[in-house]
Amino acid sequence: MAKGQSRSSNQLVVQQAASAMNQLKYEVAQQLGIQIPQDGYYGYMATRDTGAIGGHITRRLVEIAEQQLAQRF
Repeated sequence: MAKGQSRSSNQLVVQQAASAMNQLKYEVAQQLGIQIPQDGYYGYMATRDTGAIGGHITRRLVEIAEQQLAQRF
């Protein structure tokens, strides 16, 4: 990132991964039994639910990265 530029924490570094990340979000929510709002507005969801989705996504991403690293080295 160039000097003087900042990036919001919820923007993807690799924009091409947007659809895969969205799919992962829906998969994790389904596994947890949480219904994601059709209109995309999360204001009606409990913080506990959105946090659970985010936490599980993070764990899955770390797991995927570790598997890829293990195959690489």
